[in-house]
Amino acid sequence: MDSTRADAYLRRIGADRPAVADIAALRALHRRHLLAVPFENLSIHLGQDIVLTEAALFDKIVGAGRGGFCYELNGAFAALLRSLGYGVELLAARVFGDGGRLGPPYDHLALRVTTADGDGPWLADVGFGRHSEYPLAYNHRDEQHDPGGAFRIAEAPDGDLDVLRDGSPAYRLDQRPRALGDFEATCWWQRTSPASHFRQSLVCSRLTGTGRVTLSGRKLVLTEGEDRREERELSDGEILTAYREHFGIALDRVPAVAPIA
Repeated sequence: MDSTRADAYLRRIGADRPAVADIAALRALHRRHLLAVPFENLSIHLGQDIVLTEAALFDKIVGAGRGGFCYELNGAFAALLRSLGYGVELLAARVFGDGGRLGPPYDHLALRVTTADGDGPWLADVGFGRHSEYPLAYNHRDEQHDPGGAFRIAEAPDGDLDVLRDGSPAYRLDQRPRALGDFEATCWWQRTSPASHFRQSLVCSRLTGTGRVTLSGRKLVLTEGEDRREERELSDGEILTAYREHFGIALDRVPAVAPIA
């Protein structure tokens, strides 16, 4: 990613170009990304292709003002961080589902980041929906407190690492560095398989300054802290307005989950 594109990306997330690629700047960029770029799977239900290249991800997230899911959000964020002087490695993970069952290989993409002065590494993840607001200390095994919850990175079998949130396992990391293209097969599976929860549901969610806003199908959910929650069902006209006003996404039709044969 060249300097011009990096500057456009920084404008997209409302962040200044950091003078130094240090942990303070990484924390600020991480949270600004979560505030500005929604976690969403609308492309799957709008019949739009998902292309895992740096250029395509930039065009979608920055050019079109859209969001995406893990491969897109963390894939694009990795390119931005590298352009700013950070060392970044892509890591594959398997997400824990119901009953502690692990998803398929390459089920999730997360980032291992080092600063320009070699500080870290840090686990950065702007593509897991509700998760940590700030990067986690990758080699730290004690509980790490974050506005998004209490997180812990624990040793797992075969040299893997489990990432837990509030005591519950979120995903299992394979520590070997990967390339963006390695995730293409599972990205295709997530888009097309009847067994994929992304294929079965429709979601658009973004961190706010006081909580989170989520549009799941027709249900709009606004939360503030741990105590205040408002939700209501929207009409077709309200749905399009909600995408535009809460997420900056202008659509010409309401996305809908197609029946699974």
